[in-house]
Amino acid sequence: MSTEITEAVLLERRLAIAEAMIDAFYSFDPERLAPMLADAEESARHLLYYQGWAEGGNYKIVERGTCMAAGENQIRCAITVEDDPIMALGSDFKVTDTFTITFEGTKISAVETSSDDPPIYYQARDWVFRNMPEVREGPCQGFFDGGPTPGACARAMTTGYRAFAASDDFPGLPGESSEGGSR
Repeated sequence: MSTEITEAVLLERRLAIAEAMIDAFYSFDPERLAPMLADAEESARHLLYYQGWAEGGNYKIVERGTCMAAGENQIRCAITVEDDPIMALGSDFKVTDTFTITFEGTKISAVETSSDDPPIYYQARDWVFRNMPEVREGPCQGFFDGGPTPGACARAMTTGYRAFAASDDFPGLPGESSEGGSR
């Protein structure tokens, strides 16, 4: 019985740490997030870059799900946001970012992120990198690999996404109105 209590307490602590990490991420304060990632070196560079990108992309939380156990040592947190890059494409789609946090004891050892960005988002990214090389060579150096200016990159990409949406290459947003605000 005491093992079950210990496991329950460990889960409770991990959930609280995961929620605090999400708070730190969306505070857009790297000095608040970085200490939480001290034992997750491989993930820290990506996540700190992503935090800067999210700030530069003007991420606003639309729905914050409760973090939940996702495996023996993992907690998963799904956060739905509105962001400038998607809106620059003329869409009102709300992206859900999922953080999968792996623990060793009560220390975060890794964080993986994923999102449900629609295909048009990736088409826009590729178009910007092909047609606006100054973005990749300038503010987006080290794109999602620890580059020095993630916020400036997000803002430059947003400008590029607007240019893509105004170009003849833009395929439009099929099903935009028929799905009530979601693709």
